Amino acid sequence: MEQDYIVRATAADDALRIFAITSKNLVEKARSIHNTSPVVTAALGRLLTAGAMMGCMMKGEKDVLTLQIECGGPVGGLTVTADSRANVKGYAVQPAVILPPNKNGKLDVSGAIGPGFLNVIRDIGMKEPYNGQISLVSGEIAEDLTYYYATSEQIPSSVGLGVLLNKENHVEQAGGFIIQVMPFAEEEVIAKVEESLKELHSVTDLYEQGMTPEELLQYLMGDMEVNVFEKIPAAYYCNCSKERVSRAVASIGRKDLKEMIEDGETIEVNCQFCGSHYYFTAEELKGFL
Repeated sequence: MEQDYIVRATAADDALRIFAITSKNLVEKARSIHNTSPVVTAALGRLLTAGAMMGCMMKGEKDVLTLQIECGGPVGGLTVTADSRANVKGYAVQPAVILPPNKNGKLDVSGAIGPGFLNVIRDIGMKEPYNGQISLVSGEIAEDLTYYYATSEQIPSSVGLGVLLNKENHVEQAGGFIIQVMPFAEEEVIAKVEESLKELHSVTDLYEQGMTPEELLQYLMGDMEVNVFEKIPAAYYCNCSKERVSRAVASIGRKDLKEMIEDGETIEVNCQFCGSHYYFTAEELKGFL
């Protein structure tokens, strides 16, 4: 099985910062953990793919990025978190949404999400996490992130994301790119990128044809020189443990803990991200008091 990875590069004498990812395995892992329907696999897969790329833009070992979509559509919301090593995890509030295809015959991600907000939260060890919020412009996720970068971070960017399913509704291809324009970029460079993006039909089609992330970047940049300086493995990874879950249980408040202890039952706590089950006996709960 080929490893998912991200390529970090620059082009046009550093006037462009570019990232490309192949994320088939991590999106398939999310699908199998959460047993998502096709349209939710596509929605969550796009957000996970973006999260991995945006995560590796952070510098610190302990930095955490959270992408949260709060929405009025049937999927109810999506949450993805990533670290600076491109480890991602995520879940959908309603994983089993079934919708007819959209007018182009594609999975109706926008219909599943509906109107809502995208929150981008970066916890980089400061007192307060950085939080940017936008209203969703399309619910297709890539356009929403493009809009987020332009408005919240004032970085003109283009985000492309795709998830392709096979006949069994397993993930056949997944990936994406982020192109960011630096303030000193010349008009000619920006025009070339815009022209190239008009030609681009779909990331997953290019991966189906056998392209690698490196080749995708070169394809997007046309005749501009691409300088690849890092290749980062990406994976679906959950760092939950009984110890971490016990901290959450311990924080629920004395009154509720006492009630659980009086019930005398062993309680079960499930991780939303990976489905792991953790059990706490009444004796263990007493320890939290």
